[in-house]
Amino acid sequence: MANIDSPGALRRFWTMLKRPSAKYSILALTSISFIFGILFWGAFNTGLEMTNTLEFCTTCHEMRDNVYQEYKETIHYSNRTGVRAICSDCHVPRDWTHKMIRKAQASLEVWGKITGVVDTKEKFEANRMRLATDEWARMKATGSRECRNCHNFDAMSSELQKQTPYKKHMKAKEEGKTCIDCHKGIAHHLPKEYVDPDE
Repeated sequence: MANIDSPGALRRFWTMLKRPSAKYSILALTSISFIFGILFWGAFNTGLEMTNTLEFCTTCHEMRDNVYQEYKETIHYSNRTGVRAICSDCHVPRDWTHKMIRKAQASLEVWGKITGVVDTKEKFEANRMRLATDEWARMKATGSRECRNCHNFDAMSSELQKQTPYKKHMKAKEEGKTCIDCHKGIAHHLPKEYVDPDE
């Protein structure tokens, strides 16, 4: 058996790469494929990121006229520090795998747009509980992952945070609760049918 590390094996491999397929060498085809792969990836990623902007999310009137108007009244939109959380910060994971899964789910939600499930304020309100419940379940299943991109129990200061919320946060941490367990309705109005289990 020939030694793969020998100079002869490397020469044979290089010769094979330079050998033409029908018209072009394997090296040329590989180089062109690599360049096109980078261009495709760049275009794909740029398009994907464009769908994560506030402007994109509010292009359809269902979002613009309903949840966007509610969100503009919250601390996530306007606050003393000037930090704004936009739709994708709360609803789209940052890591690649979970982001692609979420984007695939969102593409199925376009069906609601096409069929007019929530195309009026009345239809939106009629579906609000279902929509909210689905989103709460998703957030609960991920341990409120998107919330924790900005909010972290371990980063909360007992000196800077008021004592009542600080104690509640530390108790929630001990009990293994996630943000959505206590903070439903933080960025959008609660459904009329919602009943707080703690009341």
